[in-house]
Amino acid sequence: MLEQIRVVLVETSHPGNIGATARAMMNMGLRQLMLVKPHTFPSAVATARASGASGILERAQVCESLPQALAGCRLVFGASARSRSIPWPEIDPTQCAEKTLAVGGEVALVFGREHSGLTNEELDYCHFLVKIPTNPQFSSLNVAAAVQVLCYEMRLCWAAAQMPEAVAQMPEERGFAPATSEDLERFYAHLFATLEHIGYYDPAQPKRLVRRLHRLFNRTGLEQAEVNLLRGILKAVQECTPPSR
Repeated sequence: MLEQIRVVLVETSHPGNIGATARAMMNMGLRQLMLVKPHTFPSAVATARASGASGILERAQVCESLPQALAGCRLVFGASARSRSIPWPEIDPTQCAEKTLAVGGEVALVFGREHSGLTNEELDYCHFLVKIPTNPQFSSLNVAAAVQVLCYEMRLCWAAAQMPEAVAQMPEERGFAPATSEDLERFYAHLFATLEHIGYYDPAQPKRLVRRLHRLFNRTGLEQAEVNLLRGILKAVQECTPPSR
């Protein structure tokens, strides 16, 4: 479980937070760190704050985009303290760990910028929004502290799963593969192209349709076979329907 989890930091401005994140990960046994457009990296400050977890920094991958950092992931969680105008499926850190344990594949925990967090567009790539219960009068956590909380919950869940009685009670594999982030990205591109084809979607005036449909399909936990089925339907719609304009 722990090996399949990657921590993704988006546009981190202070290298010390990258180092503190590496330390938090090492404490709890996580090793995959992805950095999307960090302001300063590599950095002596990051190495100093890592306090011995420099191996994680040395293996960290620097990415040019969030989709690149999520490549191959079957489940993506976005951590945020801010509420959204369009409600997103919300879970707490314990539920996040439980869902991670149940997934047979790569999982990403995504953390946003120190001062502004994740954008709505970045949340479109996430299946769930993870909110850490905090003091409502002072809810903002340092990014490395938020990473520590989620990594701790992952460690607890993993440790509980190692108990013989827990292993004996684990459900059998259902024999399906969840859709990856790339599968979903191609599906969404196909979906909106089809909706534009039939005149239901205008890219110049998307309003909230794009976000609502992302939220709808992300929370269903689509399998690869289901994505292929839906794309087959979309292809048939395009072939039998003349363009709207």
